[in-house]
Amino acid sequence: MLKVQKHMKKTVWISSVSLAVIMTLFAYFMFFGTAAFDEIVFFALMTALFPPTIMNYLDYKWRKAVDEHLPDLFRSIVQAQETGMTLPKALEEASKRDYGPLTIELRKMTAQISWGMTFEGALMTLGRRVNTVLIQRTVPMIIEASRAGGHVERVFDPMGKFIQTTLLLDKERRNQTRPYIAIIYVAFFVFLLTIILLFNSFFVSIEGLPILGSAVMAPEDMQRTFFHMTAIQAFFGGLVAGKMGEGTMNAGLKHSLILMLSGYVALKLFL
Repeated sequence: MLKVQKHMKKTVWISSVSLAVIMTLFAYFMFFGTAAFDEIVFFALMTALFPPTIMNYLDYKWRKAVDEHLPDLFRSIVQAQETGMTLPKALEEASKRDYGPLTIELRKMTAQISWGMTFEGALMTLGRRVNTVLIQRTVPMIIEASRAGGHVERVFDPMGKFIQTTLLLDKERRNQTRPYIAIIYVAFFVFLLTIILLFNSFFVSIEGLPILGSAVMAPEDMQRTFFHMTAIQAFFGGLVAGKMGEGTMNAGLKHSLILMLSGYVALKLFL
């Protein structure tokens, strides 16, 4: 599973946004005030969001896999220490097993120890390198347990159970928020259906009729207005879905992309 480095995410963001700005400037000078301008700006926004969204998703999957393997790692450490191994030796033996993406990080840590780095230093480096919430919580506890000595396995056993409980609670929270995310999707598609029916059954049929002393907006202008409304609704609705479902706005970018693309296709097909 691919680990996404911070500099990779930063580079992708800068490249995507730069390309989107170039597309927007081109559209401004060539097509400003037309429907083509709106579409180019729309796809510029999609260009700015799509690559970072892929990076965020890969990073999320990697971090999730690391956290899910922590309870298995701690059980292995407990079993190894019950046979008389020291904590560094137990971690070295654990690095020979398969713990998903966590295995590579453990092997890097054991390699650093073999090069002369202290156990605490290698463990703190591991925490900074992996940098998940659970790793940041458990690394100081492991260091303190190592300093205390004695029956260290008594620390790892409840720690593994704590992490398992945390993962179960997080999964339960995601399951409980799924209906609210579904409501956002349903509300958006109801919005789409409403403006499509409204446009095709009302605005087209009254084109040119005087209302309150003035002419009704032309269908082309109304299409652009609906397009703007759909893009705004999709973008911010997706961000809200991400915040509710996974706790971060970045997680909502994938929902924004799905809703925006769905809205664009629907308007192109039915308006």
